[in-house]
Amino acid sequence: MRTRRFYVVALLVALLVAGVGSYYASAHPDGLEYVAEKTGFLHAAEDSAASDSPLADYQVVGVDDARLRGGLAGVLGVLLVLLIAGGLAWAVRRRGRPDEAERSADEPVEDPAKRR
Repeated sequence: MRTRRFYVVALLVALLVAGVGSYYASAHPDGLEYVAEKTGFLHAAEDSAASDSPLADYQVVGVDDARLRGGLAGVLGVLLVLLIAGGLAWAVRRRGRPDEAERSADEPVEDPAKRR
């Protein structure tokens, strides 16, 4: 399988899992919330600073359909992670490669065919 095809298939699978699978995720509280409820200090919990954000509670604010609300949040999360990770990878890759103008005149140019 070619690299580009692999990335496209992986992206589609991630979007499908995030968009469809997120609806079937457990609605039960996470481990910390469960322990806080069982030990009696859940009442001391406060809302986070991001509780008013557009993706609070893994749902998109302003969408009426519950299935679409969660699925859209999952898809947006995948795209956001891809954008951040791709941007960081691009920046690191660009930083590690010297430009043609920065090479000295006596520095040999490596032939890409000889790398194998």
